[in-house]
Amino acid sequence: MGGKYLLMAAGGTGGHMFPAQALAEAMLKRGWRVRLSTDERGSRYTGGFPHSVEITEATSATFSRGGIAAKAMVGPKIAAGVLGMALQMQRDRPDVVVGFGGYPSIPALGAATLLGVPRMIHEQNGVLGRVNQIFAKRVAGVACGVWPTELPEGAEGAHIGNPVRAAVLERAAAAYIPPGDYPMSILVMGGSQGARILSDIVPQAIAGLPEEIRNHLRVSHQARDEDGERVSKYYAEHGIDADVQPFFNDVPARMSEAQLVISRAGASSIADLTVIGRPSILVPFAAAAGDHQTANARGLVEAGAAIMVPESKLDSASLAAQITTVLTNPQAATQMAHAALAVGAPDATERLVALVEGLAERQAEKETA
Repeated sequence: MGGKYLLMAAGGTGGHMFPAQALAEAMLKRGWRVRLSTDERGSRYTGGFPHSVEITEATSATFSRGGIAAKAMVGPKIAAGVLGMALQMQRDRPDVVVGFGGYPSIPALGAATLLGVPRMIHEQNGVLGRVNQIFAKRVAGVACGVWPTELPEGAEGAHIGNPVRAAVLERAAAAYIPPGDYPMSILVMGGSQGARILSDIVPQAIAGLPEEIRNHLRVSHQARDEDGERVSKYYAEHGIDADVQPFFNDVPARMSEAQLVISRAGASSIADLTVIGRPSILVPFAAAAGDHQTANARGLVEAGAAIMVPESKLDSASLAAQITTVLTNPQAATQMAHAALAVGAPDATERLVALVEGLAERQAEKETA
């Protein structure tokens, strides 16, 4: 299989980019050449990609941002992106194209469809994203991160789980230190964009914890740039040791050290929790398309690994009570950590690699028949 060429296409969020990074790491080890097509937002998440991955920015657009004039240009921009990618593929034809969702994946998948290049998509969530809905019946298969995933009639799906980066796999099933009368850590993650509601509620909840818990806590809190200063100030005013940043480059290390994770229920966050194995309180993003974050969280909740709190019911008093319940019950917290591991798929990357290589092999057989 040496010397083959994989083109990946992914939109500009961690949920799309982290599984792509995991696949890139694995395919490079197998001797494939790997290119990533993304947009300006996606480029922010490429710092952890291997240096040998070729990264290009595709011309694309979305209807979800901008005014009337910007929306009127979406169609022409997407068409230009598909045409440009088709010309590029004619010069340098991929063996396989894999889309991970998001509007920036349209040019590569659209061009691959026009030219008959073998292609597939990976869906991180329990509900297909808008772009993956478009291509689900136009690709060889859909690799599903969450099962069951709602698929349109005629689409072929396979449950593989969500691939995680090498930095996460390095801490797979890391020993869990149960909460106790010593320094403890809480990791607060709001997804790749941060989460205002977590910045509004979580600091108040932690400040409202019993003193014997609060005095032992260290907090790592991911907050949007515009929220960071006030969140840091609030923690400081209440004597809480907190590190507040807009983005943590070392999430796997922080998660492995945490006694509890408070997070949105994005697919990549769920995958990291189940591979490393940590108790969590999950607050699904209420406006997520198809309420897919609730679907993502359901497996962890049913396994007894997480507490799910609907956004509409999140308040500082009830959250403080839930945090207290976890941090004052070391045996239950340890059981939650083990339950998280039980629903994980640490071999998801290998499963995705097998699908990609199988697709390339079938194409090679057709061409030699």
